Amino acid sequence: MKSFTWKRDYCTKCGKCCLETEMILLRSDIERIKSLGYDESFFVREMYGYKVLKNINGYCVFYNPSTKKCRIYQARPLGCRLYPIIYDEKRGIIVDSYCPLANTVTKDELFRASRVIDKIINELLKS
Repeated sequence: MKSFTWKRDYCTKCGKCCLETEMILLRSDIERIKSLGYDESFFVREMYGYKVLKNINGYCVFYNPSTKKCRIYQARPLGCRLYPIIYDEKRGIIVDSYCPLANTVTKDELFRASRVIDKIINELLKS
């Protein structure tokens, strides 16, 4: 699946999105992170039949609380790249209001991300 990146950098480094994350990982995410030298058991846990990012001390294993940065930012999972746009089972594809920059997401960005999320959902359903 083609990688997704924003035209602008959304991150304010508040760490909210890395707190108690349940970010679903695609096979391509896992392989990309493993290629950096990380063992899958270090960063993957099972939840509801899906592979998701692990948390340590309440944060994603790759979040560094002292620098407020992601240790694998350039190789982060696709879902992290899309954030603050998420898929909510009840409401569909939405902008997560938990993010301090949620109100800055444009309709065009939401549309572009929704097309990627549709592909992610289809890939997960095939697994």
